[in-house]
Amino acid sequence: MSETPPNTLQYRFDGPEDAPVLILGPSLGTTWHMWDRQVPELAKQWRVLRFDLPGHGGSPAHPAGSVPELAARLLDVLDGLGVRRFGYAGCAFGGAIGIELALRRPERLASLALVAASPRFGTADEFRQRGVIVRTNGLDPIARTSPGRWFTEEFATAQPAITEWAVQMVRTTDPGCYIAACEALAAFDARAELGRIGVPTVVLVGSDDQVTGPAEARTLVAGIPDARLAVVPGASHLVPVEQPGAVTDLLVRHFSTAWQAGPAEPPTGRTALPAVPATPVPAAPARSAPIAEIAPAAVAPAHPAERPDPYDTGIKLRREVLGDAHVDRALAQAGEFSGDFQDFVTRYAWGEIWDRPGLDRRTRSCVTLTALVAGGHLEDLAAHTRAALRNGLTPAEIKEVLLQAAVYCGVPAAGRAFEVARQVVQEETTPEQ
Repeated sequence: MSETPPNTLQYRFDGPEDAPVLILGPSLGTTWHMWDRQVPELAKQWRVLRFDLPGHGGSPAHPAGSVPELAARLLDVLDGLGVRRFGYAGCAFGGAIGIELALRRPERLASLALVAASPRFGTADEFRQRGVIVRTNGLDPIARTSPGRWFTEEFATAQPAITEWAVQMVRTTDPGCYIAACEALAAFDARAELGRIGVPTVVLVGSDDQVTGPAEARTLVAGIPDARLAVVPGASHLVPVEQPGAVTDLLVRHFSTAWQAGPAEPPTGRTALPAVPATPVPAAPARSAPIAEIAPAAVAPAHPAERPDPYDTGIKLRREVLGDAHVDRALAQAGEFSGDFQDFVTRYAWGEIWDRPGLDRRTRSCVTLTALVAGGHLEDLAAHTRAALRNGLTPAEIKEVLLQAAVYCGVPAAGRAFEVARQVVQEETTPEQ
């Protein structure tokens, strides 16, 4: 194991030093140990590199707020090791990193496997609310519900040790890094770009995955020109843990037969780093591996930099702060009469003022809440209380803003504001049971 500088990642190697490099990317809330059951077989043919997301598995807690930033950190590690070309398999969040690499640095990628992945993970609102819940309650609510998202009910019941391992893995993740990863997934959307992925790709999905299931997998296969689908029976979201034999077999077959040759390069191997034992995946009793087959494959010029249209900037920022549901509702209700006003608000309030670099979003939320209390605009206070939570204010900090407003805006106005804000905070910070 190697603890790397803040701009890179914690990683480990397994396998022959002179073999081609194969990278395994983890899911959000997991560590590289989610791939423990695949490594022995993969390491016979490849130099396997596994890495941890920031703040996961004891790695340094240097948050990364976007998928491109995490892909860049991974490339920093590989550049330092002299690894120019590699295969990549990523699960869920790790799959998003793989998509980013295939789109931005295709010359580095020899082959790609996307496991339990999607070109768009849920909605931005869902991940930003998850960040609010973690900021308010810590990671325990997410940890307790993880087995239900990751495993089938049958597996979770039959494998209590693995279920408890999953809970503890999430519980020991750094909350700030988890929140930053939620923000990264909220902003990730590769649907319009899938046709530009030119690397041979296999898309693996558990048949019972309720997070990124077969529908999302088929979207990937339909969009990526050279992609094949493999559905693994009897598995949910964390399919490499639940059905390790089937996943290992599929990865070996894919990377053995679909490795795109690149220009001649020096060997990519490096001296193996000593493995440090650290809570590996508990071994599950032998189960007959389901049969999963890989389906047959389905058969822009640069422009000078320009100042972006304030509307484009504004609608993106407005959605990030207020949420897609709120913005969609406002635009749908505007109609022909109010459409120009919505355009004005988006272009100038959000594209010009909220986007100015002089204040961060937390500070702008404090100012906005105070102004709404002063003006008695309680109909907008609820939306901006939600926005304040998403912008990083805690319920305790929102309370302090309203107490301050009571002094300068009046006790009656602040009293009404407290009631509105209390209800919003309760709705937004109560974890799902």
